[in-house]
Amino acid sequence: MTVPQSNGVSKSLPSALPLVQKLSKDHDNVLKTFRLLIADLCQQFGGGHPGGAIGMAAIGVSLWKYIMRYAPHTPNFFNRDRFVLSNGHTCLFQYSFLHLTGYEAMTFDQLKSYHSDRADALCPGHPEIEHEGIEVTTGPLGQGIANAVGLAMATKNLATTYNRPGYDVVSNHTWCMIGDACLQEGVALEAISLAGHFRLNNLTVIYDNNQVTCDGSVDLTNTEDVNAKMRASGWDVIDVEDGCYDIEGIVGALEQARNAQEKPTFINVKTIIGLDSHVAGTATAHGAAFGPQSVANLKTLYGFNPEEHFVIGDAVRKFFQDLPARGEQWVQEWNQLVSDYTVKHPELGAEFQARVRGELPANWEQHIPSSFPEKPTASRASSGLVFNPIAKEINTFMVGTADLSPSVNMIWPGKVDFQHPDLRTTCGINGDYSGRYIHYGIREHAMCAISNGLAAYSPNTIIPVTSTFFMFYLYAAPAVRMGALQNLQGIHVATHDSIGMGEDGPTHQPIELAALYRAMPNILYIRPGDSEEVAGAWMAAINAKKAPTIISTSRQALPQLKQTRRDGVARGAYVLEEDEFATVTLLGVGAELSFALDVAAQLRAQKGITARVISFPCQRLFEQQSLEYRRETLRRHRGIPAIVIEPYAPNGWERYADAGINVNRFGHSLPSKAAYKFFGYEIDALTTKVVRYLDQLNGDEYLRHEFVDL
Repeated sequence: MTVPQSNGVSKSLPSALPLVQKLSKDHDNVLKTFRLLIADLCQQFGGGHPGGAIGMAAIGVSLWKYIMRYAPHTPNFFNRDRFVLSNGHTCLFQYSFLHLTGYEAMTFDQLKSYHSDRADALCPGHPEIEHEGIEVTTGPLGQGIANAVGLAMATKNLATTYNRPGYDVVSNHTWCMIGDACLQEGVALEAISLAGHFRLNNLTVIYDNNQVTCDGSVDLTNTEDVNAKMRASGWDVIDVEDGCYDIEGIVGALEQARNAQEKPTFINVKTIIGLDSHVAGTATAHGAAFGPQSVANLKTLYGFNPEEHFVIGDAVRKFFQDLPARGEQWVQEWNQLVSDYTVKHPELGAEFQARVRGELPANWEQHIPSSFPEKPTASRASSGLVFNPIAKEINTFMVGTADLSPSVNMIWPGKVDFQHPDLRTTCGINGDYSGRYIHYGIREHAMCAISNGLAAYSPNTIIPVTSTFFMFYLYAAPAVRMGALQNLQGIHVATHDSIGMGEDGPTHQPIELAALYRAMPNILYIRPGDSEEVAGAWMAAINAKKAPTIISTSRQALPQLKQTRRDGVARGAYVLEEDEFATVTLLGVGAELSFALDVAAQLRAQKGITARVISFPCQRLFEQQSLEYRRETLRRHRGIPAIVIEPYAPNGWERYADAGINVNRFGHSLPSKAAYKFFGYEIDALTTKVVRYLDQLNGDEYLRHEFVDL
């Protein structure tokens, strides 16, 4: 086995093979017991995914007994190896080993809750991050392997930043199980390519090669040479021919992977799905219980009593019983190492321990400018003015872009790129593993899935920041959703966020995407209106420790408004212009916030109509405010109609407004000002629509109970 040194090179640890050989006499009983346990767990409630877990039994024994460094009684041990089950439908594989190896929360009673109606079950249909021993939530195939790439990148960055000779305070390895299906998902292939490019030799992917998916055999859709593809992507490849029984061979392959010097390792382990059942090797074994008679026959074949269920004998318990104590020894050794390290390197040690605790420097907000230039400024540029001074000074942030560095304004002076230190690019942009600026290439989906791995390494130790055009967060939406589902802090900087982005046209003009992210649970979608609100958006995002944030910014220059307040953004919506005698409230949002102010001024000057103006950058933050605050901000309870002005789909605004000047079609390829004119977002046209609506209200009282699309 190996651990990375501070320079990313590996050094040898004692081999586990002598212990494997010593205990080989126990393996047959352990494997049979495990496989029958899986069969019983699925049969109990007549559902689940038994086949893959049964076929992977020997891989699991090799990992949890002999290879992985972890501590069942201290599951959050910082320097533990990370294990990701990317083929998450085989979750019983992981749940059962968590129980056998001594994770205290995974009691036998909890293990048997799989597919039950217990609301407090720790064995849902796919692994979930909230439960001890689960590093990331997997389910959508391909996400897990991309998360694993992020976990491995986190190790490389932290090790290179903090390790010093004799003090490898970060030295863990990342192990990732995948199946045939993960190798067909685009996000997995994006991540595999990037891992090979970065030469992440601390990452091992173990391929459960059973050649079966839901519909049938893999050759129904795939006949490629997987090993050749992995080698072409920059990975070492090891084959294990007998993945069902050859624990010694699997352990040898895993040790070779841990000793890898230059590349990540792909271990191609040939297994049989549903081994020894009546549906072995077929798609039927994938996602259905075998049936009572088949399970009984399997027990008879293995020499077990077919009338007994969930049997884990004393010999099997004894086989795993030393693992908690072994883990606690590693925890104690690491704690002592960190203590000695902090004595030797006091400032670095204090910073490292703060990172372990997920703490930012207390003065981080002081890096945000207190004021901004008064000239019109694109909010994407404002975003750089706000955040780049923070990123420059605070190591917690790892910032990346999907090949849009010139557009997203996320580069700070002196930034170092995350790259393999030996890489020399044609363009001359090089770096090392201490770098915190990540070039993801044109891989938006993988960028956000990898960033989830960076965030999941340890809560808030790394805060990943991604960036691309807002429209391309549609490509990345499945990964953004998974980050929200896992309560992971990540910040996504979405530029070019409206029809005002111009000539690239409807393919790049996001009409409907805000509705998706405003509806998505546990995510902040913030659309600031000028530099001051951009500052507020970043403050809200950095303070959101258990949720991702999308900061939605403009390509086009925006006027800088005297009324905006950064602290107002934290409340989701706030009053920009107030009048006790107003007859209408205008809701301005993001890049079009100034339109609401201009319309209010024209209503007053030309029509004698008094309007209140509200800035509404974030619906979710507004919903978190008190009922009294929300009512007093909108004042709809006083009978004052509210009109929202935003060139997005209107869906969702009916909760806060009586009418909306929105867009219900795709965009149009025109320069920014021409695009706004084409869609009727000129001040005269907007004012006319507001006046017409108010006139209609006077003649039709029922309009007050309907959302009117203006």
